[in-house]
Amino acid sequence: MLADLGIWTSEQDNMPIKDTWPYPKFVAHRGAGKIAPENTLSAMRLARSMGYSMVEFDVKLTNDDVLILLHDSSLARTTNGSGQAGDYSFAQLAQLDAGSWLGEAYAGETIPTLSAIAAYTIANSIASNIEIKATPGLETLTGTRVARQAKQDWANAEIPPLLSSFSEASLLAARLEAPGLPRGFISDELPENWLELMNRLECVSLHLRHSAVTQPVIQAVHQAGFRLAAWTVNEPQRAQQLLQWGADAIITDAIDRISPV
Repeated sequence: MLADLGIWTSEQDNMPIKDTWPYPKFVAHRGAGKIAPENTLSAMRLARSMGYSMVEFDVKLTNDDVLILLHDSSLARTTNGSGQAGDYSFAQLAQLDAGSWLGEAYAGETIPTLSAIAAYTIANSIASNIEIKATPGLETLTGTRVARQAKQDWANAEIPPLLSSFSEASLLAARLEAPGLPRGFISDELPENWLELMNRLECVSLHLRHSAVTQPVIQAVHQAGFRLAAWTVNEPQRAQQLLQWGADAIITDAIDRISPV
């Protein structure tokens, strides 16, 4: 089975599983999933209050080179703005309401900067998975900027941020800018060339949609010397199954139903 997944199984040729993985097994997706406004400080605070010690969030660039938390290129879904986030300055984006879409309790929530979230997570001993979510066409620039800012903001942190992306260009740029920061490649399915890709990008982890994760896949990834994170796992039974199979991290929206304690 391992051979079918592209792994050479001779014991003398196997790399050891990375033994420098300092991250918790439970990761709060976009801060607090769908319970608080995603990618906001309120989401990070809620995740912490529910026992999570690691959060995942999305980062992209404004048109004046400020790194902000936002998943979509469009502002429409999670703010009261319109158009593409990358077309605006941070000063303009900071005026938007990024919380009312989820409820009046979050009215006035703002789009945070990466540095603001760094300050909060570090002060509260929360590990960070920064997904590089570039505006199309800015993959390389965003990868460079995120890695540079993360290297600066987390310089004295006990646990370095894990940089992840679907974009090979973003991860290559991050590797060149900050080779000491760990990286993870995200994919919906297990790519046929996953082993070559992981080695070329010098990643430490493979982040797969949970429906693509099987026990043989986890074994193959470990056999090759990498870690595996499964996303987005929202059913407790599925989370338990994946952890029993050996998944190294579960990224979930369901922070109210999947407890890290």
